[in-house]
Amino acid sequence: MHLKRAVGLVFLLALTSACSVSQVQEGNLFPKKARWVMLPIMNLAEAPQAGVRTEAILATHLRAIGLSNLDIYSYQPLKSGLPDLNEQHRYAAALKQAKESDYQYAITGSVEEWRYKSGLDGEPAVGISLRVFNMQTGQVLWSVSGSRTGWGYESVTGTANKLLNQLLGSLKLK
Repeated sequence: MHLKRAVGLVFLLALTSACSVSQVQEGNLFPKKARWVMLPIMNLAEAPQAGVRTEAILATHLRAIGLSNLDIYSYQPLKSGLPDLNEQHRYAAALKQAKESDYQYAITGSVEEWRYKSGLDGEPAVGISLRVFNMQTGQVLWSVSGSRTGWGYESVTGTANKLLNQLLGSLKLK
């Protein structure tokens, strides 16, 4: 019987060792039927396109929790036809475009970490912050930040999926 408890304790410790930390500014109850826009997710990580990858995953999660009126900012290349790699400029252009439309809420954020740790196992590590704000006033109504590491056999996107699912659990919709 002691062996079963020891194995169970080891299993429980192993299950919780995929670190996850989050901070939440809880707040409002948001209407699902409101008009939402997802603005660019800023890439503060070293991995190229981490913000764009997070946007794709986040859009899926938001629609899965009931935001059927979710629009995603439309990407505007530079006049030269080349992609705009300036994160701040892309965000400002998307915000300006969103303000010209009739959106009630915007969701945006940043990716702070998106990588595989160095070492034998190369565990994935992801850090993401999200915020929802009122488009008319600019007031931040909800924000959350968290990080998570996975197992050596997991992917960064799989770890990001788990983290986003956890973070969005505190977004209250009616």
